[in-house]
Amino acid sequence: MTTLIYTELQKIFKKWRTYIGFIAIGVLVPIVQTALYFTGDDYIRALTRTFQDSFFMVGNLFNGYLVANLILNSLFIHFPFLIVLVGGDILASEATSGTYRMLLTRPVSRFQVVTAKYIAGMIYVTVLLAWLAFLSLGISCLIFGTGELLSFRGKLIIFAADDVLWRFAFSYLFALISMGTVFALSFFFSSLVENAIGPIVATMALIIILLILSALPVEILQNLSPYFFTSHMAVWSNFFDDPVDYADVWRSGSVLLGHIVGLYLITTYIFLKKDILS
Repeated sequence: MTTLIYTELQKIFKKWRTYIGFIAIGVLVPIVQTALYFTGDDYIRALTRTFQDSFFMVGNLFNGYLVANLILNSLFIHFPFLIVLVGGDILASEATSGTYRMLLTRPVSRFQVVTAKYIAGMIYVTVLLAWLAFLSLGISCLIFGTGELLSFRGKLIIFAADDVLWRFAFSYLFALISMGTVFALSFFFSSLVENAIGPIVATMALIIILLILSALPVEILQNLSPYFFTSHMAVWSNFFDDPVDYADVWRSGSVLLGHIVGLYLITTYIFLKKDILS
């Protein structure tokens, strides 16, 4: 199984589209960091304008933690597109290149093949998120230093410097579950077609449709919204609230994990029944 996963990782990282996400993050994050380097003080003044007459704030309020939080909030909504570039291709590319018959006649089971592909895809998602964390949090802390974290969630919250890193750790972990759901969805679509463009477009279209439906002020749609996986993807931000709503985190995490398991099982069934002779 380890050899299969390693082989699938080689396939993933030999394709140029795999590096689009890394390049995009590697370009966008430094741009945001550079812009904030010159305008960060203005942002802090704007954020605390209503409190400046009542409180005297000291310390390094504009720091790497704040920059990392801003970057995560700004880029997270666009992150799924970087995931589906690989997820939508991982199975469909085999059909496109006509290698299904050779792949599935090897002395390994179909279950092992599809599972190895899924695990390799999740490793890619993990590495991409780690790259984002390294640039947005690690590099930002080196450039801007550390300190208290300002978080605005309907109210201004100031977290002590020693109360921040665990929040980022759990936020990135929950983000991995969210992006794992996106990958599982694109992986499912990839098993249905023979061209990677279809799964990529279908996954992004479904995400956009669900986001729009969730935002419409229609009662029946509002009642259905909790069942949309898109309604739970941004719950990572709960870790920057005080107190953390752990009930909401567990509920949303369960919904997303349910989608991941369900989509994986459906995709596995489709792959086991796939006709490789036609």
